[in-house]
Amino acid sequence: MISANNLSLQFGKRVLFDEVNLKFISGNCYGVIGANGAGKSTFLKILSGDIDPTRGNVTIDPGKRMAVLRQNHYEYDEVTAIDTVMMGHQKLWSIMKEKDEIYARPDFSEADGIRASELEHEFTEMNGWNAQSDAAALLSGLGITEEDHFKLLKELSGNLKVRVLLAQAIYGNPDILILDEPTNDLDLKTVGWLEDFLLEFKNTVIVVSHDRHFLDTVCTHIVDIDFSQVRLYTGNYSFWYQSSQLALQQRSAANRKAEDKKKELMEFIARFSANASKSKQATSRRKLLEKINVDDIQPSSRRYPAIIFQQSRTAGDQVLHIEHLSGSVGDTKLFKNFDLFVNKGDKIAFLSKDSLAVTTLFQILAGEKKPDTGSFTYGQTITPAFLPLNNESYFQSDDNLIDWLRQFASEENKDEVYIRGFLGKMLFSGEEVFKKCNVLSGGEKMRCMISRMMLAGANLLVLDEPTNHLDLESITAFNNALKDFPGTVLFTSHDHEFTQTVANRIIEISPNGFIDKLMSYDEYIESERVAEQKEALYA
Repeated sequence: MISANNLSLQFGKRVLFDEVNLKFISGNCYGVIGANGAGKSTFLKILSGDIDPTRGNVTIDPGKRMAVLRQNHYEYDEVTAIDTVMMGHQKLWSIMKEKDEIYARPDFSEADGIRASELEHEFTEMNGWNAQSDAAALLSGLGITEEDHFKLLKELSGNLKVRVLLAQAIYGNPDILILDEPTNDLDLKTVGWLEDFLLEFKNTVIVVSHDRHFLDTVCTHIVDIDFSQVRLYTGNYSFWYQSSQLALQQRSAANRKAEDKKKELMEFIARFSANASKSKQATSRRKLLEKINVDDIQPSSRRYPAIIFQQSRTAGDQVLHIEHLSGSVGDTKLFKNFDLFVNKGDKIAFLSKDSLAVTTLFQILAGEKKPDTGSFTYGQTITPAFLPLNNESYFQSDDNLIDWLRQFASEENKDEVYIRGFLGKMLFSGEEVFKKCNVLSGGEKMRCMISRMMLAGANLLVLDEPTNHLDLESITAFNNALKDFPGTVLFTSHDHEFTQTVANRIIEISPNGFIDKLMSYDEYIESERVAEQKEALYA
């Protein structure tokens, strides 16, 4: 068990959180949530001992081992991938190194023999003989091929380094596992592998993530950092979100009787408990939810942006026709002879093992890049709007946000009050609208780009990783906006929940062809799983 005791953290006059008392119990997975800047990663750093609190302390049961996902991609550059993983279990690694050093001595003494015997006993007790094979299994599970296991980390790409560091954290069955954004740079298949791993993990997990499907799948509890308070809730993210929204609605209905409010909350808990039977953690989660006290459910003070995409005109039946399109980067062919007829109202999720393929396709459709071969034609009634993966080129000036957004407005819509309205919907209010656009954070830039898209009144949206840099509140609002949008959407996203709830058509592209299926994302995953099983059966 790990405990936070009277924990407070303050920077100058700013209090991140105050008098926090929490216990993290073995067998549970705690998802830490909060708006950008609330202090989620800082809270994890206090728990791991990387930074000290202003007041209070963190205690860990004696003999318990903690592992932390580190984001320093250069610390292990001169170490092989498999050794980096084994170094995650520091005691086992030190025993291995000391053993090797003793056996390498040319003047091996009797004392050396006694010490080596002691180390061999400890090594066996810690299952050391399986250390390398266990590390290799983790690397393979995270999509790192065997030929990369013995490469130095500096020889691996950035996203493979992230996976090695993740393997290091989960290696050796730590008693307490702390993960800050573990799904970053993981493809959806590898995220699924990590979810399954954590579901089988019997010890304590504390995780920060913006991936709602991941939080829903693995979490038994939610730790909410909100306005300097840290509260613990039983249930996954969806339970926290829906119950907090219900509590917020109830607070607004001031004249409703307390008994009616309690009855409504109890009915909600019962419904959610029943739905939990469909989840991977069915039994444990249902039991947890049944123990909830309705007085524990509190409304969230979180602010959600008002993302609403309204079409300036309704699209006709001719939306987009792509013929024999090919694209590449340098000498690398990303896709070829791609044909597609987009139907009115389609919401298409594009997948590829190489994300650059989808980015290149979208850049071609946006007119930012020339295709190698082929052509595409938009219908006469179509007004497209593009949200690029990299938006840095849009923020090179020192314009304030009003002037920045005004440049994208039509002549009749350049009025400051009108422009402020779109910025306000994305939570830029008061003096914030006079910020210089070239000093914005990644999340603020993305919210500006969404304001620009709303202003366009488009009936076809092309979105390249739209949830990047957004907090959970903005992701939820964006997700809901696309579900309600009556127009057509082409998008790619690593967010499982986003993809599943928006897409009605899945297209996977590769250098050798493409797959086009009219189905949801979960249905597509299941069809691929069945196909893999059949292939393995007849191999």
